[in-house]
Amino acid sequence: MKQISPLKNRQARLIKEIATMLDGFLIGTVARSPSMTGHNLTTKVKGKTVTLSVRKEIVPQALKMSKQYKKLWTAIQKLSNVNWKILKIEKS
Repeated sequence: MKQISPLKNRQARLIKEIATMLDGFLIGTVARSPSMTGHNLTTKVKGKTVTLSVRKEIVPQALKMSKQYKKLWTAIQKLSNVNWKILKIEKS
């Protein structure tokens, strides 16, 4: 049971961390295309790549939100790993 306590603590920390990121992310990549004058958000929708135009005034926020998604995804992967370890311990 000692083994599970640190994992449960880590699980709770990761859940809180993830919750703080949920309201400010964009899935996709914001980049400036060399052949175009502005920025685009490239993402997948129903398995197809979609490119959306990003207005100049919202580029900084869109970049920030895209980076936030990468952090969110990393945290979700960490939480999944912790959940797996907890499950193995609880079911053994």
